[in-house]
Amino acid sequence: MASVGTALRELRGAQKSAKGVSLYSRFVNRPAGRYLAAGSYALGLSPNQVTLVSAAFSFAAVGAVALVAPSWGLGIAVWAALAVGFAFDSADGQLARLRGGGSAAGEWLDHVVDCAKLTALHTCVLLAFYRFPEEYGTAGDGWLLVPLGFQFAAVVTFFGGLLTEKLKPKAAPGSPAAAPSTVRAVALLPVDYGVFCLVFLLLGGGAMFRWAYAGLGAVAVLFLLAFLAKWFRELSAVRR
Repeated sequence: MASVGTALRELRGAQKSAKGVSLYSRFVNRPAGRYLAAGSYALGLSPNQVTLVSAAFSFAAVGAVALVAPSWGLGIAVWAALAVGFAFDSADGQLARLRGGGSAAGEWLDHVVDCAKLTALHTCVLLAFYRFPEEYGTAGDGWLLVPLGFQFAAVVTFFGGLLTEKLKPKAAPGSPAAAPSTVRAVALLPVDYGVFCLVFLLLGGGAMFRWAYAGLGAVAVLFLLAFLAKWFRELSAVRR
């Protein structure tokens, strides 16, 4: 089995294009995932096992949001578990490329876990708002609609982006990849999952978390509308 150092050197030349990726994913999550992928490769783990490790960290954090009263300590623990889970989510694909390519079943598992994670996370925020109204200041039922709206925007964006990539014609083999745009990478930061995870650091602040979460939810809805218009325009030119 290759060493971690050897795996890291091979992974540097096996990275996906940075086009359409935010600065956080490009400079934080993918590099962290590269180290985790190299370590997983040295330990003999499969990409599917790494996906399940990602799920374990993510769902532990999700469950804590719904079940534990908010505090600053909880916020740090939830953010750390979500961030580690996100890094392992990047690592499974990198590990698959390092091992010579992934499988259809592995890609299916990865996307199912991602969708389940998004759905569960916003559901558990709704449960937290319901179970701890005094701590979050969510005594009014209207606040329970915020996680539902955020969940709707997140899931439709996830599904719409995934389906668009499947329906768009693939680039010809050997064609040069488009250079990543720094402006686009910065613009995508508000809807990057890793940036979203940072809001949980405010769990101990009660109302601060509520307003920061609601603000990101409003941004997610605006981005969804922009994405839908862009994807529909791109696919309108595709003939099947």
